[in-house]
Amino acid sequence: MKLLFDLFPVILFFVAFKFQGIYIATAVAIAATFCQVGWVWAKHGKVDPMLWASLAIIVVFGGATLLLHDETFIKWKPTVLYWLFGAVLFCADIVFGKNLIRAMMQSQITVPDAVWRKLNLSWVFFLALMGGVNLYVAYHFSTENWVNFKLFGSIGLMLVFVLLQGLMLAKYIEDKEIE
Repeated sequence: MKLLFDLFPVILFFVAFKFQGIYIATAVAIAATFCQVGWVWAKHGKVDPMLWASLAIIVVFGGATLLLHDETFIKWKPTVLYWLFGAVLFCADIVFGKNLIRAMMQSQITVPDAVWRKLNLSWVFFLALMGGVNLYVAYHFSTENWVNFKLFGSIGLMLVFVLLQGLMLAKYIEDKEIE
């Protein structure tokens, strides 16, 4: 359910694009993200900083798309989001000595420090790569192909990446269960 909730604006963007085009889809994505933040706030009393960042980025890049009537800005939104999250993971680790992947997952799995570092850096590189792939698709393919990639391609790549990480971590989960 969390995955569907996180994908809510993307799915609505995709559907709106198919029926009304990029500009209506952009407005729908902005509205959906506001609704998403409002729902989280009403239910939990606080909103995760990453969701606030996502809202800010969709408002800025989506707003620029609508105001300037230029779809280039909305096409940059996923890249900016990926690169921002990657930069946060990298800077938190390098500058502040805080591994955010570890902070999110350490209650679920115990692995050596070197594995946490490898996991964190793999996310940094994956997010950097995803940002680059998004730009490649945005500039070398039609807007319709980019929208399809945004929903199916990027989610597919993310799922493959997470599954590969799961395989890497599986031996630690099994070791913990045996002990």
